Amino acid sequence: MAQILTITLNPALDISTSAEAVVPGPKLRCAAPVREPGGGGVNVARAIRELGGDCVALVALGGPTGTALRALLDAAGVPVAAFAVPGDTRLGIAVTDRGTGGQYRFTLPGPDWTEAMAADLRALAARLVHGGDWAVLSGSQPPGVPEDFPLTLAADLARAGARLVVDTSGPPLRRLAAAGETGIAVLRIDEAEAEDLAGRPLPDRAASLAFAAELVARGTARAVVLARGAEGSVLAAPGAALAAAPPKVPVVSKVGAGDSFAGAFVLALAQGRGPRAALAEGTAAAAAAVMTAATELCRRGDVERLLPEVRVEGEGG
Repeated sequence: MAQILTITLNPALDISTSAEAVVPGPKLRCAAPVREPGGGGVNVARAIRELGGDCVALVALGGPTGTALRALLDAAGVPVAAFAVPGDTRLGIAVTDRGTGGQYRFTLPGPDWTEAMAADLRALAARLVHGGDWAVLSGSQPPGVPEDFPLTLAADLARAGARLVVDTSGPPLRRLAAAGETGIAVLRIDEAEAEDLAGRPLPDRAASLAFAAELVARGTARAVVLARGAEGSVLAAPGAALAAAPPKVPVVSKVGAGDSFAGAFVLALAQGRGPRAALAEGTAAAAAAVMTAATELCRRGDVERLLPEVRVEGEGG
């Protein structure tokens, strides 16, 4: 099986707790906190490990918070390639109002980067992969990282023979979508991001699939996965036009669904399975993730139970 490298530029130590009610003014007494390692690529790596796969997490870490995050990853059995950054890794705080069930999420800023730091991380990533490997770049970019970072990373990894999956947002995503041929293997975007890129509403799965195929035709990525929330995801690639519908599940928290999808999806590809199977695995993992609380990801038993209930329609794959 090909090796998987996940890449996280802007990780976070996630702290989740709850209070009887979240209101302004009085001091709020919170429950005992739960601490978990977070950030897009970190969560993808955690999902891969939960599903029985192997991977290495390339994570930018700094300060005492970075040390604490590294310890949590070590305890979870996720192999880490640490990239040292100045300053302190950011904190993420989630507080649930037990009366209403509403969740309030706060993200503190992390370290600023320089272009030289970004180039050094790309070089390290290229040294960590080999021909046939998969890499996943997931999560936000810290201030100072060039907007074209996913493009330059894809080129560096391609020279090493590795394939890149990208799940990003904001200016880096818009830069990528305007670049023409990118060399990126898979791009994953959600419904809001897709409508921003398209400049128009995408009211149903057919419209989303058509836009995903448009991005593939432009060369934005060899395959595009577009997530439509509770409706599931669509996938466009040369010779494939697929739509996956998840089973009905109780929704506890939507946090981590996208990263769980990405972990299961790339693990299936690394195991030599095709887009149809990968789309089904990712959809089952995303459905399993929304069943768990706070920042917890999918659970392997839930994914295995839900997988037969996923419906994948369309051609190819």
